[in-house]
Amino acid sequence: MNQHQRNKAIPAPCIIDQGIIVNKEDIKRLLSDLGHVRYIHTIDRQTHSEGKGWVMEIFNDPQQSTLVANNNLYLNVQSFDCLQLSTSAENETCFDLIQENRQLRLIPIAKVSPDRGFTKNIDAETIEAMMTEVLSARFDIQFDDEEF
Repeated sequence: MNQHQRNKAIPAPCIIDQGIIVNKEDIKRLLSDLGHVRYIHTIDRQTHSEGKGWVMEIFNDPQQSTLVANNNLYLNVQSFDCLQLSTSAENETCFDLIQENRQLRLIPIAKVSPDRGFTKNIDAETIEAMMTEVLSARFDIQFDDEEF
């Protein structure tokens, strides 16, 4: 049997609402639209920290760290062995990033629209610059109207 026939015979995994994901790109894709989350960090099943934050970046780089600070999460899929997808007793979707005895549980706080990803990374300076441009354009229009 050649390589093409072997690949054709085995379908790609299909995970719906629960299961374990080991492929780093699948994990990255699954986490990419989480937005605002509640997180619980446990080691040996003991809670070490918990809080709320925004998932700012999901990346796949063995040279960088996963960082959780200042209500922001920068998640490196290389920091974890797998992701376990499950549902809590409260019917919340749970994304458990697991690495040996360490677990980082992410629970989405609110459903967000798919286009929310566009605005989540806009900082205060960018918003201020955009507002300045809008106001400037408005004054230009008013000035042009006054000339006629």
